[in-house]
Amino acid sequence: MMGYVFLTAVCAILLWLVVAYGRGRPPRWGLLWTAGSLLTLWSVTAYILLIRFTKGIGPISHLTDANPWGVWVGLLQAGVALSGGGFVMAATVHIFHIKRFEPILRPVVLLAFLGYNFVGMTLFIEVGRPYSLWHPLAQWQHHSIMFEVAWCVTLYLTVLLVEFSPVVFERLGMTRAVHWAHKVAIPVVVLGVVLSTLHQSAMGSMFLIVPQKIHPLWSTTLLPVLALISAVAVGLCVTVTASLYTARLFGKSLDQGLLADLAKAASVVLFLYGTVKIVDVSARGAWPTLFQPGWLGTLFIVEMVLGVFLPAALLARRAVRQRSKAMATACLFVIGGVVLNRLTISWFSMVPTTGPGYIPHWMELAVSLALFTALAAVFGAAVRYLPVYPANAVKT
Repeated sequence: MMGYVFLTAVCAILLWLVVAYGRGRPPRWGLLWTAGSLLTLWSVTAYILLIRFTKGIGPISHLTDANPWGVWVGLLQAGVALSGGGFVMAATVHIFHIKRFEPILRPVVLLAFLGYNFVGMTLFIEVGRPYSLWHPLAQWQHHSIMFEVAWCVTLYLTVLLVEFSPVVFERLGMTRAVHWAHKVAIPVVVLGVVLSTLHQSAMGSMFLIVPQKIHPLWSTTLLPVLALISAVAVGLCVTVTASLYTARLFGKSLDQGLLADLAKAASVVLFLYGTVKIVDVSARGAWPTLFQPGWLGTLFIVEMVLGVFLPAALLARRAVRQRSKAMATACLFVIGGVVLNRLTISWFSMVPTTGPGYIPHWMELAVSLALFTALAAVFGAAVRYLPVYPANAVKT
């Protein structure tokens, strides 16, 4: 119980700080509160990881043979989806040659790189034998969807590192390295788009191996397609939200018109996703299971209304896109909807089959929160000390 109290207190403090800084009203001793809460969380998490790698995963989690996929699987699935803006913007700028979005590319690639690092580190902590994580790279199993996931994560992380490397080279004054990085940009981007498309859809394909365990509202052969479409939508929304928050925090922003165009595109993709989802549920005749059980039906309605159709309708309105706070709020609904979707597919929808025997250990949640905050801190440091945003970024 004390662990949950500690975690709740840390979350409350961090949420208060995020809202305060986001509103442009930093509290007194704000930096001290931020440093204190983060260092406390990271120190506790370091002790948790020491336990995990010396005594196994059992003492720090409530995972069992009956419930082997818990909150970590849902969160790493969400992390992959939230990183979808990287391949969307890379394709937009380098493949479709819509160069006016080029100022957005670097911060989005950085976000995608950090998001995939979150996924990779979560996998390293979660898998039963982390020292064997390299096996898929050397011991090929062509018929395994997890083989594809492992390769795509590894290769796409490498591609993102190459894509972002010119930013570091520019900061270090390595002009020759910058030149070569730009020369290989196009083939690297094409490879990255292909890999990310495969990986985003593979996140849905993972659950095709357990169709009998997933509730009929979510169990469909279209899971790979739905995972890819929702990743495109939420990737655009993460780009908008992160850009607007960075403007508040660091005084750097991008052309509001570019962000509005991304929000409009997200609205179109959301309507497409919602339509495909509704048609699929109807075609499979799954509506009679809407309230079997009732709480899962409620989750489905919340996900579709608050996470898909409501923000899609809001972002379709020019009046909303012209107001940064309203646009960011609508995008946050999309982000919340996708996170709920991934947690539902990997966890909640299986409860009627596996039983309600799994509740996340507070240490599981602490590890995920620590990884997220650490990578957020890295993003902030990169924005401050590297040329992530163009030199002519709008000052706010």
